[in-house]
Amino acid sequence: MTELGGYHDRVARVDLSAEEVQYEGIDDEDAKKYIGARGLGVKYVFEQGPDVDPLGPDNLLAFMTGPLTGTQTVMSGRIAVVTKSPLTGTVTDSHHGGWSGARLKWSGMDGLLFTGKSEHPVYAVVEDGEVELRDASHIWGWGIHDTIDELENEVDGQLGKNLSVMAIGPGGENEVRFGCIVNEDDRASGRGGTGAVMGSKNLKAVVVKSGTRMPKPAEPETFKQGYQQAMELIRESEVTAPNEGGLSLYGTNVLMNAGEELDGLPTKNGKYTSTGAMRDAEGGSIDAEEVSGENVRENILVDEPTCHSCPVACKKEVEVSIMHKGEEMNVRGESYEYESAYALGPNSGHTERDEIAVMIDRCNDMGVDTIEMGNMMAMAMEMSEEGKLDSLDEQLDWGDTERMIDLIDEVANREGELADALAEGANGLAERFDAHENSLAVKGQTIPAYDPRCMKGMGIGYATSNRGACHLRAYTPSAEILGIPEKHDPYQWEGKGELAALFQDMHAISDSFDICKFNAFAEGIEEYVLQYNGMTGLDVTEDELLETGDRIYTLERYYNNLAGFDGSDDSLPGRFVEGDEAVPGQGASEGQLCELDEMKEEYYARRKWVDGVVPDERLDELGIDLGPGTGVSRGDSAAPADD
Repeated sequence: MTELGGYHDRVARVDLSAEEVQYEGIDDEDAKKYIGARGLGVKYVFEQGPDVDPLGPDNLLAFMTGPLTGTQTVMSGRIAVVTKSPLTGTVTDSHHGGWSGARLKWSGMDGLLFTGKSEHPVYAVVEDGEVELRDASHIWGWGIHDTIDELENEVDGQLGKNLSVMAIGPGGENEVRFGCIVNEDDRASGRGGTGAVMGSKNLKAVVVKSGTRMPKPAEPETFKQGYQQAMELIRESEVTAPNEGGLSLYGTNVLMNAGEELDGLPTKNGKYTSTGAMRDAEGGSIDAEEVSGENVRENILVDEPTCHSCPVACKKEVEVSIMHKGEEMNVRGESYEYESAYALGPNSGHTERDEIAVMIDRCNDMGVDTIEMGNMMAMAMEMSEEGKLDSLDEQLDWGDTERMIDLIDEVANREGELADALAEGANGLAERFDAHENSLAVKGQTIPAYDPRCMKGMGIGYATSNRGACHLRAYTPSAEILGIPEKHDPYQWEGKGELAALFQDMHAISDSFDICKFNAFAEGIEEYVLQYNGMTGLDVTEDELLETGDRIYTLERYYNNLAGFDGSDDSLPGRFVEGDEAVPGQGASEGQLCELDEMKEEYYARRKWVDGVVPDERLDELGIDLGPGTGVSRGDSAAPADD
């Protein structure tokens, strides 16, 4: 039991098979070692064991807050969903913003741990520190938008005022391996297939009704100092300044033009490094500017909602109307994100702005990850072009937006041979059609919108990410593009292994608090320490907090080692590293490839890992213990001996 500030010391263990709920406190040492949210969630998943079937009843699905969630801390409205991924087979955590994290904390809960499988569809209602399971048979099969509307009517509350709903759509119900959980209509725990895990348990939704239990700082003056410093830095930053910075004005899609100008925007399944490079090679009118944040703001923006305690308001709500198969489609929703627009747009061979908005909405309603959905269609387009899908009844052409819109629903419902194949993710599609060279996946998860031939730090970041290809584990473009905290040449590999490890540790900390990563564009470790110490009453140093980030990241890697992953899985798609795959760029990326092996050597030295495996002595240094239920001894995961 912990008496630290920032925690309610209350976690619900929900056995869906027995429909029973038990409550427990948080171990004080676990709180100190792993903080909360992502870190503590990974500890719970680790203790469940690495050999569980991701879609089996024994897999643990954790909804976790951190000690700063729902407090006055800037951008502290996030929640972590942690589980074993059905897409990658690794441990994964996927976060979303909005208000559900804050409301879960205000309800008197630190986290929800779901195991088992209900005999029939259910949803969970959380209120006043208690969890109740209710029948969801009547809404099984519904899209997320209708589900949220219905549950608002059924639960005595008002969405956006004192109620949040985290739900799955057909994608999760049908165990699409990149099914996601969507909160408040459009904010997703998108990556890793968390929605498929939820669907495998017959859990349709989690409804959270606010209470008034906002945690108070244990050391108010220390917390106040950290908060004031953080807010001042956020207001001064060119990236985060409210109503002035790039994120506040244009949202994450401010990066579309920046990526294009840097020649680092993967286009046409990563065949090209920008839409300009594609035009140079093939002609046509595809142009990233058409789907940029600036273009969206000028033409289709209708609102700018925000998350709990966030002055930046990066969410950009849009409204569009298109003709689809002779009928008018009207869509209003948030958010026109950079990663979504990249995957469903340039990487799929087109830049039709309004059609992308419709696709984003369809993905959100069906409950599938926008990044994975777009990249899977791009992979299928390249495979069609090469004749690898000739055995199927249909092909998929580059930039066929009409077909893409329909295919999203078909994938979510596994309707048709092509849709069912795409629903298995990049690894499944590649295995079935011997198309590994067409996959842009690392550990089964496809890359986001940063080309590692241009941003070498993203290359080592993708390769060593514990949850598969991800920009949010080590967001090196902060240094490579924006010069935060200091400028790094994006085309130089030296030092990028160490940079990626540092960013991974920092983001493990912020994910465990749980606060938005956009804080890192302004704040540093000093502000983190002040707010963390002020809230909890601890007295950790900057070095101790960084070691905590290292411990969390290493625990994740250790879990993956026990699940069968090693350095050979820290790889990149061949076209990014192999000479015969090199594609001319339109600028500085021309002739560039990613020097992955050199960066891995530097990275492993920094981590003190051996070929991607955590040795016993590193576990001891960081105080990582084997958890019950793993069924292994230290020797089972030890690094290989030297030759």
